[in-house]
Amino acid sequence: MANQKIVSCPNCGKDVVWNKASPWRPFCCKRCKLIDLGDWAGETHRIKGETLMPENFFDPNDSE
Repeated sequence: MANQKIVSCPNCGKDVVWNKASPWRPFCCKRCKLIDLGDWAGETHRIKGETLMPENFFDPNDSE
């Protein structure tokens, strides 16, 4: 298997083989995956874009 794709774990940088034998890919382990999830939940990671104000949210009761 010389053509295995190797990626770096986004959390710790450890090499991870990209295949079905690596269930946490692209992370090296469950711990790194949960750390990343916690960063998203705590808003350490964000997707760049405009800040939405509550008054601009979609109102499903608005009949326009």
